[in-house]
Formats: sequence, structure tokens, C-alpha cells
Amino acid sequence: MGVREIYGRSDYAIIGELIEPGTRVLDLGCGEGLLLAWLKENKQVNARGVEMVGASVQKAIARGVSVYQGDLETALEDYPDGAFDYVILSQTLQETRHPLKVLESMLRIGRYAIVAFPNFGHWSVRWAHLWTGRAPKTELFPHDWYDSPNIHFLTVFDFAALAHKQHWKIERSMFLAGGSQVKTFPNMMAEVAVFLFSASP
Repeated sequence: MGVREIYGRSDYAIIGELIEPGTRVLDLGCGEGLLLAWLKENKQVNARGVEMVGASVQKAIARGVSVYQGDLETALEDYPDGAFDYVILSQTLQETRHPLKVLESMLRIGRYAIVAFPNFGHWSVRWAHLWTGRAPKTELFPHDWYDSPNIHFLTVFDFAALAHKQHWKIERSMFLAGGSQVKTFPNMMAEVAVFLFSASP
């Protein structure tokens, strides 16, 4: 059974496909360890996680996943260069204080980095902003501006431009809407973007 069938997360399904069996994986902001537990069982990875919420850490540990409780931005500094094959940051990049520093640290400690984030360029967000004249509030971004965990709003184009500027190599990119893959106009049609990338040689 696939990871999406178990957990209902299309980004998990994509990430599960990208990870090679038997590799070393670190999941930043891993929550209750659902993805890591699946990867450990089905792909026999050496799974590690970082999560800030204590209750989530306990649930992850109960699933048999090794999880460190702490702030992911601080925790990244503690890992040596090349400690992992893959470093995952799913649905959390937009909540980090210093996203560029986080991405650079992911590439320092991992051979590959995988990020998944909600696409602020989606047509529904554009329409909500245009129609209401207020900070967008949609199914994709359901929070009011004053209590949203999202502090950086990025689009598919924004991430691709950053990768180009930093000379990162985008190994694969996949775009999702309603659980299905988006093949055309991803900056407007995708709800979630997933990028597998690496540092330039």
C-alpha cells in the first residue's frame, strides 16, 4: 500500500517515491513521524526527525522513529556535513524565520534536499486577493493574517528563481492540486509544489 493511501497526503506520496531504499533520511518538522515511519517500514531507511511539539515527538517515538525535540533552524547547526542522503522539509518552509539559511543547511548536511510547500501563486489565492482586497484566505491558506503560521509566501516561480540564483540543481519537480499531478501552468494551477534539488558540483 502506498503512503498516500495510508495518510491521505499527496506530498507524502511524491516524497515517498523520491526517496531511495536504504538511505539516510532526516525529516525536519516531522510532526508525528508518519512519513518517517512509512519510509522506515517500506524503504528500510535510516530515519531521523526533528520536531518542536513535544506531544508530536512522543507519538513519533511510539511509532519507532528516532526524533529530536527542538527548533529545526537551530538543530540544523548540530549536524555534520554530509550526514544524510536526503533532508526533507514538507509544508514547513514558509513557516521558517530564515528560509534561505535553512535551505543552505539542508544541502550542507544532505546529498539531496526535498521541499514541499503550498504555492501562493495558485489561482484561488490570486483571486481572493484581487476580489477582497485583503490578505488571501482560502482552503490553501485558511488562516487570518494575524494568526497564520506562514511568514513567507512563495510561489513555484519564486523557488525556481532562487534555485537558479544559488546555482542549485533541480533534480525533479512535481506539482499537485487536489491530490492529482499538475502538468501545465504549475505556478497558477498547483496547490502544492515538491522540489528535489542538490548543490552544484
